[in-house]
Amino acid sequence: MFCLVVAISDGDTLTARCGAPGAYRPVKVRVAAIDAPETEQAFGTRSKQHLAQLCFRQKARLQPLTRDDYGRTVANVQCAGKDVAAAQVAAGMAWVYTPYAQQRARSQRLGLWSQKRPLAPWTYRQRHRA
Repeated sequence: MFCLVVAISDGDTLTARCGAPGAYRPVKVRVAAIDAPETEQAFGTRSKQHLAQLCFRQKARLQPLTRDDYGRTVANVQCAGKDVAAAQVAAGMAWVYTPYAQQRARSQRLGLWSQKRPLAPWTYRQRHRA
C-alpha cells in the first residue's frame, strides 16, 4: 500500500496517511525488523531525525505484517525506494530486532521456514565442527 508520511514519533515509528483522496486514514506504523533508541536515550533524537530525513513528507510503500501490543501496524517500509529498516541500521540509528525481521517469512512458511524444524546455520556449524 502506498501512503504519505505525515509524522515521525521516534527512530522506528511513523504516521502515514493512507487511502484514496478524500478517504485518507492515518496509520501508525512500527518499522519492522528494527528497534531504535528511545528519545531520551543517547542517539534517540538523532535516530528520529534520520528517519525524518528518509521519510517525512515522502511517499512510502508499506507491507503490513502484524499489529504490535500498542495497536501499531508493524510493516516493512520503503521511502524513496529505500528500505527504511536497512537504512536506519546502516546509519547506526537502530538495532536489528529479530522477532519482526523474520516474522513474515516464518508465518508464511517461506523457504527454510517450510521445514518442520529449521536449523540455524550457527547451530549447524557448532554441531558439525571436526
